[in-house]
Amino acid sequence: MTPIVPNRFLVRLCHPCEYCKAMPLGDDDDGIVDLPESARIETFAELDNVARIGDVRLAWNEFGIGVQVTVTGKEQEPQGDIDRPKTSDGFTLWIDTRDARSSHRATRYCHQFHFLPSGGGTEKEEPAFAQSKINRALQDAPLCSTTDVQFRSHTLKGGYRLEAFLPIGALTGYDPEQHPRLGFYFALRDRERGDEFLSVNTDFPFSDDPSLWAVLELTR
Repeated sequence: MTPIVPNRFLVRLCHPCEYCKAMPLGDDDDGIVDLPESARIETFAELDNVARIGDVRLAWNEFGIGVQVTVTGKEQEPQGDIDRPKTSDGFTLWIDTRDARSSHRATRYCHQFHFLPSGGGTEKEEPAFAQSKINRALQDAPLCSTTDVQFRSHTLKGGYRLEAFLPIGALTGYDPEQHPRLGFYFALRDRERGDEFLSVNTDFPFSDDPSLWAVLELTR
């Protein structure tokens, strides 16, 4: 019998986020970030008998946060629309640069970023990035320009890989020395394989409520 409260909700985790000096990669490199296996974020999905559909990796340095997401095991092309990111195949990341998880409403330090392998351009077939406001926020984080964030999507056999670098200019309040603990959450959506979440699913209002997010500790 499925428990009313997911097992992972009973444990509040602090996830280590390792330092990576070489981000973003240079113009001569094939990609934006190349994060090691040690940067993988563990979701402990087996506690709730939930299958993982992707490999999510995060790293940091003084200039920002690197994101790398790999999805495999697909037979269909990803589908999306950047105007409706939460119903598209892709990855959404929430970051709170102050880790104020005692509040149920977002502050100006809380950010919502969407990374889609498909859904941009006039034909909605190109990779796309967007930042959107968080519902019910006490104060909205400034919206960054899409040109400020380096982002790309690679097509793989049976899937895709997303790579991005979120610079300081896109992360209001980002200060690794004074605030090395961030609030964060993610949702990985796939119409073919199902959805994957860092912890609780859409039965909980994680997209609006930072108190449901986990901790990302910036370590060296």
